[in-house]
Amino acid sequence: MERLICLAVGYVCGLFQTGYLVGKMNHMDIRKKGSGNAGTTNALRVLGWKAGAMTFFGDVLKCVAAFLVTFFMYRGSDMMPLLAMYAGAGVTLGHNFPFYMNFKGGKGIAVMAGLVVVNSFWSLPASLLLIPVTLACFVIPVAATRYISVGSLAAYTVFWIEMALIGQMGWFRMEPARCYELYALLFLMTALAWYRHRQNLKRLADGTENKFGAKNKTAQEKR
Repeated sequence: MERLICLAVGYVCGLFQTGYLVGKMNHMDIRKKGSGNAGTTNALRVLGWKAGAMTFFGDVLKCVAAFLVTFFMYRGSDMMPLLAMYAGAGVTLGHNFPFYMNFKGGKGIAVMAGLVVVNSFWSLPASLLLIPVTLACFVIPVAATRYISVGSLAAYTVFWIEMALIGQMGWFRMEPARCYELYALLFLMTALAWYRHRQNLKRLADGTENKFGAKNKTAQEKR
């Protein structure tokens, strides 16, 4: 039951569509501009870096909010990291599939950044390394290829690997079965991120994916 409650809490938090609201602040529906996505990259490309930053931090904060609610509801639980991941999964679903927007949301990459932040406190100070390592796995591919989609998927995949490694190192302080459940849940979230980027992957294969910094404002890549 705790898992379902945390999933529901996360979904409600994920329904806060920062990109859509930022677009409305600029008198537009962001879903009808650029790539048609309500995520950070489309806001960045269509409205500029300030709107992109607002969208990114808003999406990160809703993941942090879901974690805080979960933490205070189940403080002292012996499976808090797992419950936090269920809350993060709920945020991802709410962000990607908001019911009141015909289930047309973002791709969950900024939400993943929020997951990195909340999971960096389980075994201080070493667990703080999650942040720079995951960030580097985003920045380096983007700098090398200028494709945000490549960096996004690389960072998400590496985050899953990192979580499995630190779990096996005992940083979560949970029973093995619950650790394996966490790895499986995060694997499904990673697979969802890849699925949500399927059009980006097709364009990458075709050589038509827009590069970061290109002047074309109708870029197709999204977060």
